[in-house]
Amino acid sequence: MINVLPGYEKAAYRELKNIEGIKDVYHVFGEYDFVIIIDVEDMTILNDVVDRVRESETVITTKTIVGAEL
Repeated sequence: MINVLPGYEKAAYRELKNIEGIKDVYHVFGEYDFVIIIDVEDMTILNDVVDRVRESETVITTKTIVGAEL
């Protein structure tokens, strides 16, 4: 889940869509501006993708939730 600078939602969306490993980007209303789905092989790659997201100048905060299979 991601918060971006106010007024930069479109730029953030375009940037997020171009990061390898991000499967889906959803613009949402509420506490967060975006929910992204990352689909990668392992935690090391996940960490790399999250780091790239956090390096964006439009991103203010992130919250990562890792899903588990049942």
